[in-house]
This record gives sequence, C-alpha cells and structure tokens, in this order.
Amino acid sequence: MKRLFTILTIAVLFASCQQQQPQAKYVFYFIGDGMGLAQVSLAEVWLADQNGDIGSVPLSFSEFPVLGTATTHSASNIITCSSAAGTALATGEKTKNGMLGMTPDTLPIQALTYKIKEAGFKVGVTSTVTIDHATPAAFYASVPSRSDYYDISLQLAETNFDFFGGGGFIQPEGKEKDKPHVIPIIEEAGYTFAYGMEEFEELKDAEKMVLLQNKDKKYLEAVPFAIDRDEEDMTHADIIRAAIEFLDNEEGFFLMSEGGRIDWSCHANDALTTILETIDMDLAVQIAVAFAEKHPNETLIVVTADHETGGLSLGWEKRYTMHFDQLEEQTASKDKLLADGKKKEVEKIEEMNRKARVGWTTSSHTGIPVPVYAMGTRSQLFGGRIDNTDIPKKILEAMGVPF
Repeated sequence: MKRLFTILTIAVLFASCQQQQPQAKYVFYFIGDGMGLAQVSLAEVWLADQNGDIGSVPLSFSEFPVLGTATTHSASNIITCSSAAGTALATGEKTKNGMLGMTPDTLPIQALTYKIKEAGFKVGVTSTVTIDHATPAAFYASVPSRSDYYDISLQLAETNFDFFGGGGFIQPEGKEKDKPHVIPIIEEAGYTFAYGMEEFEELKDAEKMVLLQNKDKKYLEAVPFAIDRDEEDMTHADIIRAAIEFLDNEEGFFLMSEGGRIDWSCHANDALTTILETIDMDLAVQIAVAFAEKHPNETLIVVTADHETGGLSLGWEKRYTMHFDQLEEQTASKDKLLADGKKKEVEKIEEMNRKARVGWTTSSHTGIPVPVYAMGTRSQLFGGRIDNTDIPKKILEAMGVPF
C-alpha cells in the first residue's frame, strides 16, 4: 500500500510539472526521409575521419537532450512507404502503403497543420524535394494514391497555409499535360511565388508565399543534391532561414521541413551523397537551434525520419575497418551520373562504396525503428519507445492544441 501511495504521489507531481511548463509557441518538425540511425552515425564517423580521428563528431540534433525511437510500420506492411509514413507523421493515423492523408477505406484525415492553423498559428511546409511529394503532401493533402500529383498540388491552393518552399511540382499540368497549370491556380488563391533567395528578399512582404529554386525556374526538379549544387542553388538551410523570416510573429508558428534527398541517395546506395545530404539537413536544423536560443522557453524542435532506406551499415563483410579516403574522388551523385548516361562512373562509385566498406542490404526501405530527437519546450514528451503516430499527437499536446 505504501509503495502504491509513493507511485501515485510521483505521478501527481509529474503531472503538475507538466502542467506548469509553458506551451510551445514555435515548433520545428524536421523529417529526414530515409534517415535511420545508421545514416546519422555514418555522417558523424565521416566527419571525424575528415579530422583524422577514429570516432564521431556529433551532428547538432544528435546532441539534443531527448532521444527516442519510433516504430514505422504502415497499416498494410511492416515496411512502410513514404506516403503511409508521412500520413502517420502528419495525422497520427496509419494508412496503407501508397495512400496519402486518407484512412485505408479512403476517408480523408485532417493533418495536424490544419488544427494548428485553426488555433491561430502560422504554418509552413517545406522540402528539399518537390512540395507535392509524399512527405510534404501528407501535411496538406488527402488522395487515394500518392501519385495523384496534380490533385495534390490543387489542394495546396486550398490550405491557406502561410508558407511553402523547396522543389516545384511533378505534374503541374496533370499526368497527360492537359490540365490548367497549377501555378496560376495557386496564385489566384493569394500566393506569391518567389524563385530563389534574391526574389524572396524582394517579395517577402507578401501575404502568403511559395518559394521555389531559381535554377531555370524548372517546376519538376527537386533542390539539387549537396554534392551537385551550384553556388546559386538554394540550400535546405536557405529554406529554413526564409521560412523563419516569413513566419515569425507574436502568435507563433509551426514549420515542417523534410530533408527529402537523403532517401533518394540511399535508394541509389550512394554513400558520400547520403553523408552530405544528412549533414545538409543538420545545417538546416542548426538554423532552428539558433532561433531557439533566442526563444528558449517557447521553442520545440523535433527531428525524426519516416523510415530507414537502404539497410545501411557501417562495415561490410569481414574486418573491422572503414576507408573513407576511397570516397574522395566522387564529385557527383549517382543519380546525376545516371541521368547523364555515365554508367562507368556509376560503377566506379559502387566500387568506391565497397572499398570504403559501406554496406547496403537493399535499394528500398527497411522496417527498423527510426530515431526521434527533441529539444526545447515539452521535449520530454518524445523520449522512449513510441510509434510514428504518437509524434503529431505529442506536438499538438506541446502546443496546447486539441488532437
């Protein structure tokens, strides 16, 4: 009886402390598509190797005070696709692989972004891939199939969210290129389009904005891989800087940002590109951390992944060695080399991976849990073993918004 009384007392005190904590006013929700613990570890070990050390140099988010893990299965598969995982991370509900923002029986599910917007916060959705891709789309669209890109982009216009940024649109005129172009439709809904950071500076006083890259104003492209980037290309960190400047206000904001090309490089089993994409997302997280330092009692930052991609391992076959010097000659991503028809150079990168002793088990996703990193207001909610559907519920709890 005495033990039960002690447990109840602790529970009451913990609940009291939870209630006394301030609610999160500024929330950053980073999703590294395909970024499992191995991808984070590989980037950290590579950074240490660049300094001539055996060990690891922590990324900013791996030093966050709260660490948890999230299971990632979908409603139909132990190994999820990005649309089902994105739906779970955006809505708190599971769906089947291939579906987006809908229950398995095709009923639309409201994403947390709509609830946050209704509560009076500003809302931003960004990605380093196209903003109609599975993960960003899960935060504003509901369609039976993730490949319904045109319908997804039309729903963006109806959200009234404040800021979108990243790559463009996969099917801006529909699958058969016989539909009205989506950009004028989105503009009619009150959005101003800015192409690149220079135009952003000129147009940042707009009411609502879609920020796209400036490279030839191509609508079908993702933001370039870090390894392929030209000096004038927009970076993930640029997108976060712009989003903060556009969204910052006294009522608060919510920003979801996807590091989408980690997944693509892992699908390609491209070690160096994966390392640089993971570091690129960390540079974006660092912008959020700098903002949090100015608002320490009001900011929550959560970093996680939708799933792991590639079955990445630090080590391959026998021996306890890795040789990162074998990756030094790589100057372009495998995806770019394949697009340019340079098959011999692609084969050379595959050989570099083997010599570096970076292992891959698949060119698809895996079903292992993913890490969850959190810092700031109410960050303790995200520790321990949880499911991916718990994360949006906990974010809403931290913000004081009903689920």
